[in-house]
Amino acid sequence: MAESLSRRSLLRGTGAATLGATLTAVGACASEEGGGPAGQAGPEGGAPEETFTEPSTPLSGDLRILVWSHFVPSHDDWFAEFTKAWGDRVGVNVSVDHIDVGDVPTRIASEISAGQGHDLLQYIAPLSQFEPSVLDMTDVTDEASRRWGEQLELCRKSSFNPATEKFYAFSPGWVPDPGNYRRSLWEPVGFPNGPTTWEELLEGGAEIMSSQGVQMGLGMSQEIDSNMVLRSLMWSYGAAIQDENEQVVLNSPETIDAVEYMARLFQDTMTEEVFAWNAASNNQGLVAGSLSYAVNSISAWRTSQETNPDIADDIFFVPALGGPSGAIAAQHVLYNWIVPTHAANPDAAKEFLLHYTENFAAATYASKLYDLAAWSERTPQLGGWLTSDPFGAQPVDKLAFLAESVDWSVNIGYPGPSNTAIGEIFGTFVIPNMFARVARGEQRAADSVDDATREIESIFSKWRDQGLVGG
Repeated sequence: MAESLSRRSLLRGTGAATLGATLTAVGACASEEGGGPAGQAGPEGGAPEETFTEPSTPLSGDLRILVWSHFVPSHDDWFAEFTKAWGDRVGVNVSVDHIDVGDVPTRIASEISAGQGHDLLQYIAPLSQFEPSVLDMTDVTDEASRRWGEQLELCRKSSFNPATEKFYAFSPGWVPDPGNYRRSLWEPVGFPNGPTTWEELLEGGAEIMSSQGVQMGLGMSQEIDSNMVLRSLMWSYGAAIQDENEQVVLNSPETIDAVEYMARLFQDTMTEEVFAWNAASNNQGLVAGSLSYAVNSISAWRTSQETNPDIADDIFFVPALGGPSGAIAAQHVLYNWIVPTHAANPDAAKEFLLHYTENFAAATYASKLYDLAAWSERTPQLGGWLTSDPFGAQPVDKLAFLAESVDWSVNIGYPGPSNTAIGEIFGTFVIPNMFARVARGEQRAADSVDDATREIESIFSKWRDQGLVGG
């Protein structure tokens, strides 16, 4: 099959025959490799046993994969072995290229423009703007849900366009975005358990900056973390780019209030460097001990466990901060996998994604609990890992709060989907620019919000005219 793995081939032999074949294949793998049912812990409670389901069609040829260089390096070591083992088993020559996360969008755009390159590409932010140039992943998503139950809504909204009824990406996992704070810095200012609201963040952070000279780490630059945290602030203030019907609603008193708050937070707790940060800057600052608070995944803390254990033991976490309208955080990473229309081996790409999702517990473990599954059935041991961290957390239950992280996390584009307009807005950093202009003193909040609204409305109109945005 040249174009894609059709629904018919994915579900060939539906009903009892398919289920029986799948169970036979999994059981055979478990028997051959000494494992148990998919997703079960390994023989000594370590890495989960990996399982294998025979692809629905014979595979061959090359499979070229492009992925970001993971912030937890142990994941990339595991992924290299994982892809090779699968390729050897199914007769596909798999090659994997890792590049810096900031270079991925440009690389994807370049390959799509050239009409050649990798068969399977991954990014950790919306890829909806590439929908016209990628294969519909509905068949893979439906098959994953048939096997493993319901997909998390925030992952579905990160990969499905309701206007076209297509999955422009496959989203098998995600990463929460908690607050990371230094307890030794926050305890003297009256917040030993960290801030719980944006107002407490300002109060405590300003006192730490004044009395201890340690700044905060919330970026307003053209990089992914700034995009995430500023949306979280907006949502907590009751602001949003669009509503649930994909209508632009940015220009509101709530947005202006959020922008004015961020200007105060910058003036009292930060320095000019936050306007030039890249995706690694807040990680590096936290690991170096030069930040009192950052909004990030657990990766910087994991790094500090190896490079600076005293800092690691001093870093603790808080869920989404509360604002006038609630406590909401953006997912820190959304694992979007796309197969471009120029892919030479789409069948192998789609079958590999099912194998990867089947073994997501291994990905979670290899990433030291950074990657969480979109199909929660795939990681039955997650609760135990979070309450008793297998990688040396002090205390061992430091990550237990992540068990509830889906309750305070939403997709990019909330309360609507991550449509093509949202993807372009994210990729062109309209929101960080809007906040930065005011924090720098270049514009009043109302004027900056007005300028951003005109820019966003133009983007929405362009994509709506192409039938790729609803409303």
